[in-house]
Amino acid sequence: MSENEDPMLRSVELTRTATGRYTVRNAAGAEIEFGHGEGLLSPVELLLAAIAGCSSIDVDTVTARSAKPTSFKVAATGRKVVEDGASRVDGLHLSFNVEFPDTTEGQKAAGMVERLVDLSHEKYCTVSRTVERGTAVTNEVHVGLGDNGQPGRP
Repeated sequence: MSENEDPMLRSVELTRTATGRYTVRNAAGAEIEFGHGEGLLSPVELLLAAIAGCSSIDVDTVTARSAKPTSFKVAATGRKVVEDGASRVDGLHLSFNVEFPDTTEGQKAAGMVERLVDLSHEKYCTVSRTVERGTAVTNEVHVGLGDNGQPGRP
């Protein structure tokens, strides 16, 4: 089975659009522009967004079956740490602030939020579970010279 046929494979492709500016695209064609500069999310902010988004989907998908929230906000924070010249983010934290209508359905949905956040953290959020567990990041490099990244000619 090739990588393209693997239903468990997740991938995105990054393209440089300018110095410090990139577009990432998934197989479905969805895009996000990010990088370093005015109006752009940084890679660390994208990591925080991925953690918050993953858990939010878990909570929202289930509670919305009972009631649509009137407000749904999640703050994701972390502190940059530099150790021996190497950077990482520590102290990752999500703060859920969710409100539902004061109806029977809204009360039911509100009563599920805390447990759903816990379940997301313990079992379902692939992003936060990957970060917590840690996983190797490997790479390969292909460098070309010449026009359009094609190998140079002697």
